[in-house]
Amino acid sequence: MQLAFISGLFGLISGSLMGIIRLSTIKPLRFLARAYIDFFRGTPLLVQIFMIYFGLPAIFQEIGFNLTLNRFIAGVVALSLNSAAYIAEIVRGGIESIENGQTEAAKSLGLNPLQTMTYVIFPQAFRRMIPPLGNEFISLLKDTSLVAVIGFEELFRKGQLIVSDNYRALEIYAAVAVIYLCLTLISSQFFSQLEIWMNPSSKNV
Repeated sequence: MQLAFISGLFGLISGSLMGIIRLSTIKPLRFLARAYIDFFRGTPLLVQIFMIYFGLPAIFQEIGFNLTLNRFIAGVVALSLNSAAYIAEIVRGGIESIENGQTEAAKSLGLNPLQTMTYVIFPQAFRRMIPPLGNEFISLLKDTSLVAVIGFEELFRKGQLIVSDNYRALEIYAAVAVIYLCLTLISSQFFSQLEIWMNPSSKNV
C-alpha cells in the first residue's frame, strides 16, 4: 500500500500540472505534454519499469555518472510517471468540462489567469474528477504487483516467495487475490464517500 500511496500522490501532483500544461496556449509546452502522455499511455508499464530500473543507471554510466536506484524508488518513479499520464487526461477533461462563463465571470471580477484556475476553475473541476481519479488509483494499486519483476517485495512478490518455500501455489495466490480485492473495494468505497462529501447534492440523486 505504501508504494501505491506514494506513487499516487506524486502521480496526482505531476499529472495535474501536465494536464494544465496540455491546455496551455504555448504550443511547445503543449507538444511536450502531449508527447509525454502518448508515450506513457502507449507503452506497457512493465517495459517502463525495466527502463527506469535498468535503463536510467546505464544512461548515467555512459555519461560518467554512477546512479544506483533501489527497487522501491524505481517502482515509485515508474508508477508515478505512468499514472501521471492518465491523470493528466483526467485533469484536462475535468477543466474543459467547466463552462466558459465561469472564466468570463472571473475575468470580470479582476482575477488573473492563475487566480482563475486556482480559485474558480480547478476546485469545481476537481469534484468532477473524483470518480475517474478513484478508478485510476485502483488501477495503480493493482499495477504495484508488476514491480515484483525487479524484485521489490510488495504483496505479490511476497506471495511468490512463500510459494517457493512451500509450493502451495493455489492457496497462496488465492489469498493474495483476496487481499487485492479487499484493498480495491475499500478504495472504491473511500472514493465514493469522498465524491458524496464534495458533492452534497449527489446524496439526493
